[in-house]
Amino acid sequence: MRARALLLSSATLLVAAALAASCRGDGGRDVILATTTSTVDSGLLDALVPVFERQTGYHLKYVGVGSGAALAMAERGDADAVLSHAPDAERELVDKGVVVNRRLVMHNDFVLVGPSDDPAGVRNAGSATAALLAIARSGSTFISRGDNSGTHQLELRLWERAGFDPTSDAAYVESGQGMGQTLQLASARRAYTLTDRGTFLALRDTLDLQPLLEGDPALLNVYHVMQVNPDRFPGVNAEGARAWVEFLVSDEAQRIIGSFGVDRFGQALFTPDAGKSEAALGLE
Repeated sequence: MRARALLLSSATLLVAAALAASCRGDGGRDVILATTTSTVDSGLLDALVPVFERQTGYHLKYVGVGSGAALAMAERGDADAVLSHAPDAERELVDKGVVVNRRLVMHNDFVLVGPSDDPAGVRNAGSATAALLAIARSGSTFISRGDNSGTHQLELRLWERAGFDPTSDAAYVESGQGMGQTLQLASARRAYTLTDRGTFLALRDTLDLQPLLEGDPALLNVYHVMQVNPDRFPGVNAEGARAWVEFLVSDEAQRIIGSFGVDRFGQALFTPDAGKSEAALGLE
């Protein structure tokens, strides 16, 4: 399963590189965004991008991949900006000088979902790590994204905290896909998976899955936006990337983020965080 995830990631990076090359002769009006699949699958970008383009005159072209692949695009200079949810990996790129102007945008949380009859007893587990151990001990299928996304990175940290290596277990399946596809696979196989709340809510009417464990502080899901460093990669659209960063932390974008999903789901899918510190969210 892991080989499939790596092949898909490599193919995605090749497509992204081709997209980047095709946009460099545009006179500086196209901005290439590498972003996590959750911002695409939830529909949030559909709400934000038209407003950004109308206000600034830039055209945003985005590639929805796992956060790991999005940050790899930044490291290759194949994007102008990144919107991701992998704080530890993001800080590494800041320290290496690959990205600059990293800003806190929003958060939601992760949820463990699975079949309604919950054969592993996840509802009664009490914590995310206990829930994963219950799934493993019950022999139930767990679908991992297996793509080095922010979701996958968190999942692996939770398994590590639980003191269990699931990769040798036949019931542990790596999809090598984005969040939406992984949820569909879990639904079809009556399996468990870890998902961001936004994507799950956006797709829940198409899924035979229920939220079974939520609210654990370990499941916080924080998003940052950042520019690819123009001093490192002179070909990037620095002004367009800066405009995107400033837009996401603006009052209007934060209002859109704070209300997104309320009309459809009765609750916002994300909480706006511009102006807050990472320490306020427990990240320091």
